[in-house]
Amino acid sequence: MEILKQKTHTIQDCKVMLDFDLAALYEVETRVLNQAVSRNSSRFPDDFMFRLSQNEWESMSSQFVMTSSSRRPKKALPYAFTEQGIAMLSSVLRSERAVQTNILIMRTFVLIRHYALSHKELSEKLRELEGKFADVYQTLGYFLDKNRLENGQADRKRIGY
Repeated sequence: MEILKQKTHTIQDCKVMLDFDLAALYEVETRVLNQAVSRNSSRFPDDFMFRLSQNEWESMSSQFVMTSSSRRPKKALPYAFTEQGIAMLSSVLRSERAVQTNILIMRTFVLIRHYALSHKELSEKLRELEGKFADVYQTLGYFLDKNRLENGQADRKRIGY
């Protein structure tokens, strides 16, 4: 599952996997996977699968170590499959390996979604706590303001000699 998490990318605000990574998981050539998809193109609307733009591909290529050019020629932009598109692949690729791979991929997407939701809830709770402790932070900041103390600009009236 860790390998699948590494092969899952966020593109156009969607969690996706790229065609050559899926082909490797299904143990087929990328060409074979893409041919099966194009023969069944009505099963893959734009929200199931889309081709990366040149800018998206170049951005990804610079951020990640991609596969060799023999597996993905530079002139052919890869397809990105959303969770629904990957689920649809099981109806196009009918081998036992494809079925087992699909099950594993779906479980990984569920884990990623669960993690994202729990992370969001935790972030919201931290923001709520920060709001409750804003006065404490402001008071601490007042006492720790080195510039105010170093410049002798204390707001209190001096007592004594």
